[in-house]
Amino acid sequence: MSTTQNTDITLNNGVVMPAIGFGVFQTPPEETKAAVAEALKVGYRHIDTAAAYGNERGVGEAVAESGIPRDEIFIETKIWISDFGYDETLHAFDKATGKLGIETIDLLILHQPLTTEFDRTIQAYKALEKLYADDKVRAIGVSNFRVEDLAELFNQTEVVPAVNQIELHPYFQQAEVVAVGREHGVLPQAWSPIGGVVDYGGGETSPLQDSTIKKIAAAHGKSPAQVMLRWHLQKGVQIIPKSVRPERIAENFDVFDFTLTDSEISAIDALEKGVRGGPEPASMTLEKWGKAIPEA
Repeated sequence: MSTTQNTDITLNNGVVMPAIGFGVFQTPPEETKAAVAEALKVGYRHIDTAAAYGNERGVGEAVAESGIPRDEIFIETKIWISDFGYDETLHAFDKATGKLGIETIDLLILHQPLTTEFDRTIQAYKALEKLYADDKVRAIGVSNFRVEDLAELFNQTEVVPAVNQIELHPYFQQAEVVAVGREHGVLPQAWSPIGGVVDYGGGETSPLQDSTIKKIAAAHGKSPAQVMLRWHLQKGVQIIPKSVRPERIAENFDVFDFTLTDSEISAIDALEKGVRGGPEPASMTLEKWGKAIPEA
């Protein structure tokens, strides 16, 4: 994979995606359309959603009403564990395209590894391979996969994932997962790229309040969030910041006009705490996390 002026990334199958996307995790369905419309107005051309978010329809409506040609907007969505299995995942694609109002999904990924029933995870991925072979999706991938999950996937499937979307920020860098993925051409894609998921109330437990990041931000006349996003970009990581506030949506996209020095990159690298803010992938069971994804 390669980067072009930090604005685009070429995936392992040659498909080009924007280096920065707009996320809608935890965005209420009734607010999603307006947030995505604002993001598209600012200049975002990659929208990341998921069946489990319950807001795919709002994404589709904003895209349809934007006036921007469909082939200029990169749409990514995810299959929830309740729809894992070969036939179930094929049907989940139909549910997703129906809500999004599109025929082809640019990037379709598995939302979590179902580690307690990994055979269902494999069958779900094989369904993605079928959709890819049939040109119904332009690229396929995974999310929240650990090193052991990736190894098992590589052993049992044919198409190498284009991305592994993982929790990734200065306090939780998942170096081994990233390295193993890169060895196979898997792009690391960061959710919670500014570490909001581990914000426990300020101080050094929050990347946004970290003194090192604040110092670097002041030196560049940028915000801590912008510095972290730039850090990801310079390390070749695709990023998916999220917000419903217009000023934050614009701020998060304004990261292409400055460059961090090697020493600044190293200083941020050194902030690793090994603190996962999201759920542990091995804890994702159908008993605890399963939920029906509506047909429409």
